[in-house]
Amino acid sequence: CTKWGGTMQSVILKFREYLPQSSSTERGAIEYLMQRPEEVATMSIREFSQNAFASPSTITRLCRKLGYAKYRDFQQALMYENALKKETISEQNCEIHRSDTMEQLVDKLIFKSIMSLEDTKRLIELEVLDKSVELLMSSKRIAFFGVGASQLVAKDAYLKFLRVNKPCMVSEDFHVQLVQARNMTSEDVGVIISYSGLTSEMVECAEIMKDANVPLIAITCFHESPLSRLADYNLYVSATEFEFRTGKLGSRISQLAVVDMLYVAYVQKNYDTCMNSLKKTFIAKTKNIKDKERGNDAGFKETDNRKAE
Repeated sequence: CTKWGGTMQSVILKFREYLPQSSSTERGAIEYLMQRPEEVATMSIREFSQNAFASPSTITRLCRKLGYAKYRDFQQALMYENALKKETISEQNCEIHRSDTMEQLVDKLIFKSIMSLEDTKRLIELEVLDKSVELLMSSKRIAFFGVGASQLVAKDAYLKFLRVNKPCMVSEDFHVQLVQARNMTSEDVGVIISYSGLTSEMVECAEIMKDANVPLIAITCFHESPLSRLADYNLYVSATEFEFRTGKLGSRISQLAVVDMLYVAYVQKNYDTCMNSLKKTFIAKTKNIKDKERGNDAGFKETDNRKAE
């Protein structure tokens, strides 16, 4: 798979995610596309270039970078996307305001989360996802890396794979993460979680492992970055964030979704072994001793006499 090609379907999403690293001439074309997607879908390449103040060759190269062999391929994909697109809530109305009611806050948060997940679904390349799972399966151990909010995602991944008895590790301390990176071998795999792909600590860990021929999987945003260039496989996520300073809400949800994809696919490919491990590691959440003793079944079978905690 190429860096920018593959099975991704959303035209506008790909151009939007590429925008931060685009050149000045490319930026004008991308911004024009994002503002007038329906008009661009009916324009010839010459009309598009004149309106966006970019040369036809610039637009042709831009289309190729993002996976479209010809301008016509890009145009057809855009027409299809425009036909499917349905506006439910405008971007302006979905922003958080000081005057919002609690009901409005809940509606907007859920809507933004759904948007981030839908966009991430369009960015995921199934072939890359499948190869990433195969890499996890063949590895001796997995080391998860992340700082800040991404570190919480790394911890979630660690706990999941721990349940199925896959040797793995994670640490909240960056210096410990550096030690982990230096102890990794080519038989292991490193999973680095960084939305921006620019976090210096994560890039340093990636560089250390790359020098040791350690396979790398990156869960990151859809643009070329130091981390994406070092990774063997990039699983791209999208984040539809609020202008209101709430922290990285959308990116965390998208990252957790990708971790779930890796984990569930891993379990599916190792079903019998993983099911046995899940039963063995199940911890009953009842104070009844007898229920604890039969906890192996309690986690997988519903019983009418099971009491709520």
